[in-house]
This record gives sequence, C-alpha cells and structure tokens, in this order.
Amino acid sequence: MKKIISILCLIISFSCKSQGETQIMQVSINIDELKETVKFLTSDELQGRNTGANGIEMAASYIENKFKENHIKTYFETYRDTFNVKDFVGYNIVGFIEGNDPTLKNEIVIIGAHYDHIGFGKVVENDSIANGANDNAAGTSAVLEFAKYFSSIKSNKRSIMVALFSGEEMGLLGSKHLAERLKEENINLYTMLNFEMIGVPFKDRDYTAFVTGYDFSNMAQVMNNYIGSNYVGRSEVAVKYNLFKQSDNYAFYQVFKVPCQTISSCDLSNYDYYHHVDDEADKLDYEHMTSLINTMMPAIEQVCNSSTKEIKMNDE
Repeated sequence: MKKIISILCLIISFSCKSQGETQIMQVSINIDELKETVKFLTSDELQGRNTGANGIEMAASYIENKFKENHIKTYFETYRDTFNVKDFVGYNIVGFIEGNDPTLKNEIVIIGAHYDHIGFGKVVENDSIANGANDNAAGTSAVLEFAKYFSSIKSNKRSIMVALFSGEEMGLLGSKHLAERLKEENINLYTMLNFEMIGVPFKDRDYTAFVTGYDFSNMAQVMNNYIGSNYVGRSEVAVKYNLFKQSDNYAFYQVFKVPCQTISSCDLSNYDYYHHVDDEADKLDYEHMTSLINTMMPAIEQVCNSSTKEIKMNDE
C-alpha cells in the first residue's frame, strides 16, 4: 500500500473556541484517507479478517504501520496484546498517547474498535467473503483518525489508550483479555469509548449517533453538552436487542464498572448487510463518517481534558 504522510491528511484550523475550561481545536478529517483505510481492510485479500486467519494478520500489520507513521507509542513491549484462542492466537493492537497534565495523565481514556470480522459467509453471486465494511472497518478507521489527531496535536491532559480488538466476533475475546490484563495492572480507567458500525446514517431520527447502554450513564448528555446539540441519542432498537452487551465496551464495563459504551450510527434497522457478504466498502456513506468523526473529535478532547470525571454511572 502506498504510504500517506499523515500531516497532509489532517487539516487543522488554528481558530479555537472555548467550551468550559478547554480550548477546542477545530479539525477536518480527510475523507480520502477514510476511504483508503476501509478499502484496504475490506479487500478480498484479507478474506474477511477472521481472527486466527492470514487476512487478520495483514490487518494487524496495517494498523501497526499506521501507529508507527503517526509516532504513537506502545503501551506494552510491542503494539500486540496477544491472547490464545484454542489452537491459534489473536492480537489486539494497542497504542498509547500520554497525557500532558502531571496529575490527570494518570487517568486513562480508552478509544477502541474491533478490526476483525467473520471471514466467510453465505455465498451471494459467487462471493463468499464477508468483508465487514460497516462492521467494523468503519469504526477502525475512526479510531485510527482519533489516534493520529491526538498524537499530532498532543492536547490531551488524560492519557489515551487506542485499542483495536480482534476476537470480537468470537465473543469479545480480545477486549476481555485486554480489560483483565489492565485490571491486573490497576490502571485508573475513566471511560472507554468504543466505535462500532458508524458507516451509515439514520434517516428518521432526531440524533445522528447513539450510545449503547444509554440509561446506564450520563455519557450521552455529557457528549451532547460538549458538542452543543442533541447529537447523541437513545436507540430503542439498541435497547431492545441489548447492544450494550454485544460489543467490546461491555468487557471493560464488566471488569472496571465505569462508563464504557459504544458509539454507533447503525442499530441494525438501517442497514441490510450485517454479517453479509455485501457489507462492502462501496455501501458506506463516507461524508457521514467524516462528519461524525469531525463532530466527535472535540467532544473526545473535552472528555480527556475536563478537570473532573464528568461522565458517571447513573447510580453514582
């Protein structure tokens, strides 16, 4: 793959606006880089990125190279957090961006997404590769953009861990392993923001994205306050199908009992190709994805920089 110099793909406007105590830098993500990431991750050569298969090894190397290009440090000895799955191994890819505040840097915000998919699916018109564009090349591309931004601008007071998980489609195996490993290290986790299926928009909602487990915390309200609009809502479909427990946020919630939620713009009611061989790169709405990432960027910056932990469980 042709390497892209990251600084050319991150356009930063130096006009800032004040929200509370934090100066928010306005950013604009390059849509072409999103397309390039999704195109690579969904190429047939990767064979659906099933954990343990050759294709996901290529995906892992691609993510590692992105981290290296953007000078993102390792948290462990290498980027790879390895876990065993029966007769093969899986890899979470983990990077670390240390906070710039001497006290708040000891608190960690995890930004994550799963980069694996199911490999092969039911044959449709001689195609059996389930390429997993919306699920979850879309979320992976968003996390790579967040990582690149914070590594470049270094505005985060809290430390940021960026984690791309494998084994999600096998039952959250990668995120369970990492959550338990980090718990053993007794990290001070503030919150975990997981990005899943952000490749298509809703057409009939008064919000753009939703958080799973909406009623468990005030995350949506805090994020909307940072954004300045009703951007993050409550999906009744997500509640019905308990999507809170269906993605990598849940493993961290189980272990740490702090607000760990998934941000998504697809609750399976607005996309026909979940775990389907037609979940292809050309089915995604890249303008929507770009807008969502650009909107979430300053909100995540506020999460990292607020003087207190404003996101809380509703029973606190």
